[in-house]
Amino acid sequence: MAATTLNVDSVIEPLEDSLSKLGLEVYPLKVGWYNSLLPASFHLSYPDDSLAVVVLSTPAMFELAFLPFIEEQRFQGLRDPIDQCVKHCVSGAVSQCFPGQKVDVRYDYELLPSRKPRFLAQTAAHVSGAAFYYQQSDVTDQPWADRKMFGVCVHPRFGGWFAIRALLVFEDVTLGPETVQPLPPDCVPTRDGRIQLLEAFNFRWQDWGYRDVVCPVQTYSQKQRDYFSTPPAQRFALLRTWGFLPREEHQPETNTDAQSEVSGHG
Repeated sequence: MAATTLNVDSVIEPLEDSLSKLGLEVYPLKVGWYNSLLPASFHLSYPDDSLAVVVLSTPAMFELAFLPFIEEQRFQGLRDPIDQCVKHCVSGAVSQCFPGQKVDVRYDYELLPSRKPRFLAQTAAHVSGAAFYYQQSDVTDQPWADRKMFGVCVHPRFGGWFAIRALLVFEDVTLGPETVQPLPPDCVPTRDGRIQLLEAFNFRWQDWGYRDVVCPVQTYSQKQRDYFSTPPAQRFALLRTWGFLPREEHQPETNTDAQSEVSGHG
């Protein structure tokens, strides 16, 4: 099928209608914007003007989508419950909104055979304008000598209280040259603020303080904080105490790849 040029709204609007009620946000981007920031080994193998959409989860996703999903599924065949919930929501929206359309759906937890991620989530969020990806290179006169500092995205409304969950590439849809790349809001414009953010994320991410680098309009509920503060291997037991799994059932297998939990996943 030849590529077609669509108005971006014809893709974004139905996705938003379907996913926003589940606490998910969607942002369009061109594949070329993403590829231009990365070495060839991480490129998406699509033309530069191909449409992609990055999907974020907001604090509301836990109550709007995750807990109902767990209650309905009763852990049938589940490994990592959050990953399975996101896949259920996103794949369902794509099937409903774009039947017959070729859509390459990539999730944040998926790895290539080389063990590289199928997409770099924070780069995708940055080039879509969804969230600013603050990296070590964004700090002048760095105080960390030769230490490697991991970068972190900041959402203009939620601060660090969000996660990047998926990237959708519409294989047969192209965006015209009139589509202008948006700039992500620079929520932490000062050098001192960026130093504090990166140090909080790299050295003290467990206390979640980096998430409040901007005043968020919503944060995680206490139940959601309890869930993400619990080691992945113990989360099934926690959900059982909440009444989502009969006590006599055996705990399902957990996905060891999914157990490399860091704060950015939640």
